[in-house]
Amino acid sequence: MPANSSRSPHRRRARSRAAARAAALGGTLTAVLALVLTLAVPASAAQPPGPGERIQPGEAYMGVGTRIEQGTPPGGADRDGGTLAPADTSGVQGIDVSHWQGSINWNSVKAAGIDFAYIKATEGTSFKDSRFGANYTSAYYAGLIRGAYHFARPNYSSGATQANFFASNGGAWSRDNQTLPGVLDIEHNPSGSMCYGLSTTQMRNWINDFYTTYKARTGRDMVIYTTASWWNTCTGRWTGMYNKAPLWIAHWGVSSPTVPSGFPTWTIWQYTATGRVGGVAGDVDRNKFNGSMSRLLALANNTA
Repeated sequence: MPANSSRSPHRRRARSRAAARAAALGGTLTAVLALVLTLAVPASAAQPPGPGERIQPGEAYMGVGTRIEQGTPPGGADRDGGTLAPADTSGVQGIDVSHWQGSINWNSVKAAGIDFAYIKATEGTSFKDSRFGANYTSAYYAGLIRGAYHFARPNYSSGATQANFFASNGGAWSRDNQTLPGVLDIEHNPSGSMCYGLSTTQMRNWINDFYTTYKARTGRDMVIYTTASWWNTCTGRWTGMYNKAPLWIAHWGVSSPTVPSGFPTWTIWQYTATGRVGGVAGDVDRNKFNGSMSRLLALANNTA
């Protein structure tokens, strides 16, 4: 037997222990590197449910019903493959957000040229957006003019019930140069029939009920977010809000929006659902105000 044969098992064990220590060290370094990368790269926002997916109570967001009507324009083309009009990023620009955008760096949003934001506060009769408080406060300190919106569920309760819920949970107003009037987000039902099972007369009464209650609670006319298709279909081209509620129209991928019957013009135009803004992970709705910054301040201060 060779002289070194009796020592080879010990050498093999020593090499095995060294390999184990190296593997453990490598695993530790890998874990540390993964942690560093996690801290360095902002987490992407959660992916919201889209058309055809089940929308759970509380999960709705501004534009979810509009996606059912208009589609989500992917890669610069509309859902029929046509070329979309360039996004109108001129003038006074804004965004709208909910918990689906995750954590937002509002200072970066402001630095990206965004002047105003609407933030989801409530939905239906009992759901409060989990990120409303953080978004509303941080947007204020970043210097944006901001307001809150309520996602309407007309099949859940009366308009008055939902207006009171909204006004008590983020939809109130104050004359501080930075608070916009609350928004009634009323669009294609993401969880059922387009008009929530209401007749045109019932829908008109519901909206008026919400409006009257909200104004009594806050002293402000509400803003209405909708589409021309939904309004004309579900309210029967109602003119009852003509000189009461400023119109926020959603119409994507066009050079100018279609205004529904019953409104003189648009005040805010949501022109895309696939925009990007510094400070927000992933896509975010982009909006344009129909006027100068001084007019936006007038709307905020109820001097318009």
